[in-house]
Amino acid sequence: MDNPCDGRRATGDGRRATGDGRRATGDGRRATGDVLFAARSANALHRLLDVLPVFAGDARIRRLFTLVPGSVFDVDALAAIERVHARTIPWDEACGRPFDLILAASPKGDLGLLHGDRVLLPHGAGFNKTIRGEGSGDSASGLDPAYVLPGGRPVSTLYALAHPSQVARLAAVSPLAARQSAVVGDPTLERLLASRSHRDRYRAALGTGGRKLIVLTSTWGPESLLARRPTLPAELAARLPHDRYQAALVVHPNERSRTGALDLAERLAPALDAGLILAGPYEEWAAVLVAADAVITDHGSTALYAAALDRTVIAAYDGGDELIPGSPMAELLDHSPRLARPDSLEAAVEAALDSAVDSALGAHRPGATRAFADTAFAEQGRALRRLREEVYGLLGLDPPTAPATARLLPPPAPSARVPAAFAVRVHISGTEVRVERYPAHSDAPAHHLAAEHGTASERHAQSAGLLYRRAERPGDAPHRVVRTVAGWTADILDSYPGCRTASVILSASSLCVVRTRSGALLTVRISPCRETDRIVHADPAAVLSAVHAWLAARPGPPAAETDAETDAAAAAAAINCRIGGRLFPVRLSAATPDEAELTV
Repeated sequence: MDNPCDGRRATGDGRRATGDGRRATGDGRRATGDVLFAARSANALHRLLDVLPVFAGDARIRRLFTLVPGSVFDVDALAAIERVHARTIPWDEACGRPFDLILAASPKGDLGLLHGDRVLLPHGAGFNKTIRGEGSGDSASGLDPAYVLPGGRPVSTLYALAHPSQVARLAAVSPLAARQSAVVGDPTLERLLASRSHRDRYRAALGTGGRKLIVLTSTWGPESLLARRPTLPAELAARLPHDRYQAALVVHPNERSRTGALDLAERLAPALDAGLILAGPYEEWAAVLVAADAVITDHGSTALYAAALDRTVIAAYDGGDELIPGSPMAELLDHSPRLARPDSLEAAVEAALDSAVDSALGAHRPGATRAFADTAFAEQGRALRRLREEVYGLLGLDPPTAPATARLLPPPAPSARVPAAFAVRVHISGTEVRVERYPAHSDAPAHHLAAEHGTASERHAQSAGLLYRRAERPGDAPHRVVRTVAGWTADILDSYPGCRTASVILSASSLCVVRTRSGALLTVRISPCRETDRIVHADPAAVLSAVHAWLAARPGPPAAETDAETDAAAAAAAINCRIGGRLFPVRLSAATPDEAELTV
């Protein structure tokens, strides 16, 4: 007897035809299959895109996408579908024809109007929140009977869940729906786990270097981090020393859609100007989590992915009605160190990263966060294989012979703005100079302002004690004008009376030339910091601040070196620059005529 829900008739020989009139094979299995990806929001679409490897390489499958109407976030969903160049069909057309399989990542919307077997996947890591004003009001989003059981009937043929505990929670809503469920794991987590070995690649793309990457994550709604603590991104970027930390922000796609890309960027402008990275809503956020050292989070489930990667998690949720007690996310936050006040930001981060026990912050031990993720994610490393087994069973097709493999996350696109001006704190002890740089607008007391000429504003250039520029590679233009190092540094000191030191960074990591008010032209050679099997390079601009302060504290030319090992070290001085907690040996010497004639 035909299933009245899918609207398809059997063919004359008893075999069921496919949605477009194609016949099944002689043994009753379909020869082809139309798979519809039904997305209601950008977030749901991103979840469905992570499922694509289940069908990879299968020419029998035709992949179609439609936008489920009714969401205030649907504009961004449509734009996201267009960005991946998917074949789309209008909702009215989708409702008017049958499909061999329908995949959705949200039970909301009129999914019951679609004809065919429906597979429902979670649109986040577990079911941790209630959304006030929607559905039943007191049910977990994704398990609300108003959506899961419209009219008392399950909306889905198969509930593809990530953990056995979710089956139990679904059974409390509907035993019938629970009987139609299967634990397959989380396809999005598969991508993060598969990409772990690319951590160094992602950090290089982000420009992290030897710094610690601290990631803020904000869900959407009135209890989100950005709603409750809108200034925290700027405070994070301004209060953490630039050469020790890098900051990034992951924003829920719904919040991006509600706010708008332009408005969001303008609200975050002070933080972005201070170097904050705003991760993209698809794939890039996951690569940033892989690259992260620690995550500061509200009650959004993104932090559970960080926990699965065993990243340090710091709680910044101020409580409310949305987080469900006893859920995996609630348990993770209950057992994570807490960020109480912005002025304790660096202390909280350091305490968490160092696994220190503090009565105000709580305790954290390496490896502890993964245990909370294990309560939300089962079948780790096997999710795509498990999901393929289930969906091909519904399709009545033999699955492809090649394994379903999670696609590696692409490296993040370089987007961080290097601040053009810094307020610099300095501490000198003998030949060791410790430097900490903060954004120029920081209200902390500083030794001097350092600004990159040609990039910083003229206001900062006029106020800077140290002005520097980074040498550019010669272009191919036939009409070019270049400046010598000697000429440019002399001109800067003439043009900016408040400047005490002018400098050119000649290489990305090791060679600079400086000129002081005394007229001396000096070469600065920077050695990297060696840490067992790692070689860490400093930003030369930070070293220049150390040299600037050291020269100001020791008027006159550098002291002569008496080391007899080399005559080339005559009239040289050596100092150690402590930057970001690391020591970088630096040698100063009189610039040679050839070095003075180098061009910028």
